[in-house]
Amino acid sequence: MPQIHCTHILVKTEQEAIEVLEDLHDGASFAALAEMKSMCPSRKKGGDLGTFGRGQMAKPFVKVAFAMQKGQISGPVKTEFGWHVIKRLE
Repeated sequence: MPQIHCTHILVKTEQEAIEVLEDLHDGASFAALAEMKSMCPSRKKGGDLGTFGRGQMAKPFVKVAFAMQKGQISGPVKTEFGWHVIKRLE
């Protein structure tokens, strides 16, 4: 089964996700933003989720993450946990 490696930032609202994207476009570090703003325990590792397969994350998250190219950052992605900004690492 294919595995990918991603990092993410999880926030409560779509507006917060949009603000994260604006910060990233202004040159902020993805890992630093994850540590400051993410609600996910992965924030302690800069948002790093490690590698995972299709069945290991929420379906909307997986759909977007697997469609991305290495280095790409997603727009806001809604799951039952909140709103994610995803970066595919490999």
